[in-house]
Amino acid sequence: MNLRVLPCRGLTGTCKVPGDKSISHRAAIIGALAEGTTEIDNYLFGADCLSTLRCLESLGVQVTCTENGVRVKGCGLKGLKEPEDILDAGNSGTTMRLLLGALSGQDFFAVLTGDRSLRGRPMGRVVKPLVMMGAEIHGRAGDTRAPLAVKGCSSLKPIAYNLPVASAQVKSAILLAGLNAPGTTCVIQPQKSRDHTERMLKSFGALIEVDGLAVRLQGGQPLQGRRIRVPGDISAAAFVIVAASILPDCEVVIEDVGINPTRIGILEVMERMGAQIEVTNRRDWNGEPVADLRVRSHGLCGTIIEGALLPRVIDEIPVLAVAAAAAEGKTEIRNAEELRFKETDRLQAIARELGKMGACLEERPDGLVIEGKGALKGARVHSWGDHRIAMALAVAGLLAGGETTIEDCDCVDVSFPGFATLLRSLGAVVETES
Repeated sequence: MNLRVLPCRGLTGTCKVPGDKSISHRAAIIGALAEGTTEIDNYLFGADCLSTLRCLESLGVQVTCTENGVRVKGCGLKGLKEPEDILDAGNSGTTMRLLLGALSGQDFFAVLTGDRSLRGRPMGRVVKPLVMMGAEIHGRAGDTRAPLAVKGCSSLKPIAYNLPVASAQVKSAILLAGLNAPGTTCVIQPQKSRDHTERMLKSFGALIEVDGLAVRLQGGQPLQGRRIRVPGDISAAAFVIVAASILPDCEVVIEDVGINPTRIGILEVMERMGAQIEVTNRRDWNGEPVADLRVRSHGLCGTIIEGALLPRVIDEIPVLAVAAAAAEGKTEIRNAEELRFKETDRLQAIARELGKMGACLEERPDGLVIEGKGALKGARVHSWGDHRIAMALAVAGLLAGGETTIEDCDCVDVSFPGFATLLRSLGAVVETES
């Protein structure tokens, strides 16, 4: 599927974005390890989160789709079953890394694989601490690439582990393994990363403590199933936020968005660039802060994105590059090497495709330098099979002069089913083509 985007004079209206992808994954996996039933409202039925559900079903977990989301019948900490076949995580790095942690504490053998992109992504950072805890994990490229064979251990040993790089997925894998490691498992982060796992585990009854950059979990304590309401994904909202900021005559309200402090880097960067974003109706859903966002058109200026801010804005860099192209002055994105190991090399992809649209930008080993206020022009561009690249280019197409066609956009359903429909509801001309 291709997306055809025409220039837009303004977006207006109220909308909701799909459920948070990170929280949906965690709710399903932790619900499977809990005792009793977990009801998950507003679960994201995107490709990645569906991969998680399919893998859980293969592990003996009863999963039922409901009118509002998903029902997961928990098996308890040690109750998963040995799968009869290979577990396929599709394109989802979160599925693979978190399940590696959960499977490390199970007393059976399993194999995890994924699509070509996922099989090429590094897994060594998550394998190393899990092996230290007692799991046996073997795979390609010196046990750093999928397919990965896991022989779990029902009596893992707790560890104190210093993460070399801030990574919510590696941290989460260690904590999930730590559920079956009697004693205290401790993860020390170099910088804050998203903390959905810590919040989710606490809401299920885990004994978990966060002390600055250290997270401590008491293993061997049962979890209790519960009802979870998944907030709207701020990474999905980011595309609407940027579009409503850079296009003229916009006023958009995005309801029920998760504003977890470890995820609001997009708001901080956009406000630093001059965006007008009003946060209203603050409340709490199962330990996660939620609010409505009102975004109005406003001229932007360049900025620097680097250091401790990067883990809190890493998924939004492609669309922030579009904001930077529309801003006055220069924007520099530094310390973002991690983007080269996502669904695709996102630094290379966004540099090449925005370049086709006339953006003035330079790709660097660890980031981008973007000179703003160059007039974007409609062009035929490619998504590289990456949902965030596809949607970022669609936002650029709304601002560009002339028609823009983004090729290979089926990937958008990974995180934002209904993306084109939502933009049309706000006044954009976005059409799908077979």
